[in-house]
Amino acid sequence: MPSLNMTSMPDLIFTVLFFFMIVTHMRRETPLMDIKTPDGKELTKASNRRTMVNLYIGTDKEGKPAIQIGDKIIPKEKVGNVITSMRNGYNDDDAALFTVNIKADKSTPMGIVTDVKQSLRKAGATNIRYNGIEYKE
Repeated sequence: MPSLNMTSMPDLIFTVLFFFMIVTHMRRETPLMDIKTPDGKELTKASNRRTMVNLYIGTDKEGKPAIQIGDKIIPKEKVGNVITSMRNGYNDDDAALFTVNIKADKSTPMGIVTDVKQSLRKAGATNIRYNGIEYKE
């Protein structure tokens, strides 16, 4: 029976570690609410995540509408201010690519989504993406 050479053990450990680093999805923030995204047919993957901000719209633990940017729940009235300050943190080239990725629960009233979009427009964030799950027939 062949035995493992002790010099190959660190190589094996680092190979397994490298494998898990590659295949593991790293999340920058954790949603503080349950989001069930709507289904869609023609979905595309985001290309430039470096200049993308996730904006979650759902309900909090009491069932009230809630908006999350980063790791904080914010009032609807402050969405524009928060996005403006985030957008101002980028240089001119990256600010042109600044994108807001809206992850809204499918039961969220459209009025709230429209209000958020109006706030984004006033903040100068005109690149908006919507999250969805691939629809399977």
